[in-house]
Amino acid sequence: MKKRTLAFLVATTLLGGLIGCAPLTVINALTTSRSYDKKADIAFGNDPRQQLDVYTPHNLSGLAPVIVFFYGGSWNSGNRGDYAFVGEALASRGIVAVVADYRLYPQVRYPDFIDDAALAVAWTLKDIHRFGGDPKRIFVMGHSAGAYNAAMVALDPRWLGKLDLKTGVLRGWIGLAGPYDFIPIENLDVRPVFFYPATPPESQPINHVMASAPPALLIASHDDKVVNPLRNTAGMANKLRASGVEVTELYFDKTSHASLIATMAWPLRGLAPLLDNVEQFVKSDGGREKYARQEK
Repeated sequence: MKKRTLAFLVATTLLGGLIGCAPLTVINALTTSRSYDKKADIAFGNDPRQQLDVYTPHNLSGLAPVIVFFYGGSWNSGNRGDYAFVGEALASRGIVAVVADYRLYPQVRYPDFIDDAALAVAWTLKDIHRFGGDPKRIFVMGHSAGAYNAAMVALDPRWLGKLDLKTGVLRGWIGLAGPYDFIPIENLDVRPVFFYPATPPESQPINHVMASAPPALLIASHDDKVVNPLRNTAGMANKLRASGVEVTELYFDKTSHASLIATMAWPLRGLAPLLDNVEQFVKSDGGREKYARQEK
């Protein structure tokens, strides 16, 4: 009964759009640790913010697919420890989860946090086999600002290219309520991050779509008052399709910008099948297996 009451309080708070430190703390308190082994505080760079945690599913038989996850927070806030529920959710579905921090404003501005995201991917490619992950099945995923980071790493070859890697090392990318086309910038917290009003056009993920991009799963809430889903999620999906890139585009009715990522946690999974869709995308190799079956 206590857990049910806490779950109700969490749901009520998040549906009000107030996803902050306290609600995330409650979610993590309700999250089991029985589905994974966790290795924390792994450095992928020299800065204290360049660290990650790895969640490996219990009882693996062979190497598992991998998701590198980046959280949101307008590039101003966030901590990987607040997203243990994401690591647990993915591990519970047989996916190795890498939850990475990255440097934030005012320590850095665009594009330094993208460099951090690329470094986290490079570390994953090199070392994830030691944690049960398959380096040939790596996906990047993010929510809000984290979805931007994931999109830029997957679409713009500059960032992995600095590390002598190509975007083709990724099997796909997953964007949850991501900002992909946001000039002119309306969010006052985000403006200094991107040098407003002189925001460079190359900072926009939608400007880097190419036919060689990996498959995408794009998910948003119809009732998103923070990141316009029509301009960003639908606009990105249309641009990808026009370039011949496979994309799955989904919208949910019972979530907001904030509560979308929270539906990864077990108390809120009834609000939207987000975790189911992520699992399906990853385990179908970014949709490749699904389309291969259809062509036979």
